Amino acid sequence: MKRLGSAELEIMLAVWGAGEPVPASYVQGKLRGSRDWPLPAVLTSLNRLVEKGFLSREKRGRGNWYKSLISENDYKAAESRGVIDRLYGSSFTGMVAALYDQRAIGREDLEELRQYLDTLEGQ
Repeated sequence: MKRLGSAELEIMLAVWGAGEPVPASYVQGKLRGSRDWPLPAVLTSLNRLVEKGFLSREKRGRGNWYKSLISENDYKAAESRGVIDRLYGSSFTGMVAALYDQRAIGREDLEELRQYLDTLEGQ
């Protein structure tokens, strides 16, 4: 799966958050404040995401509506796996250890992870 740039990810988060096909004006509104793009810039980015296979485009009236072709969870899982593979030699334990050593996560986070894993094992 191709990786999204930061602006593309913001657009996809807006589309995923809608849960249904959206027009470009909806995306533009959701980006307001973080990226105050004119509508033509939003359209260009949406069309690139269509070309990359992340979105589909459907003509409705005079405008296009955009729908996600890849779920948010599927994208996040693939991206997470890629980070673990590239940065930590495919070792989840190595990633957690590095985050803990650098104080990016704390004991509370480890306890939460432990409880989650216990829940998984109980299923």
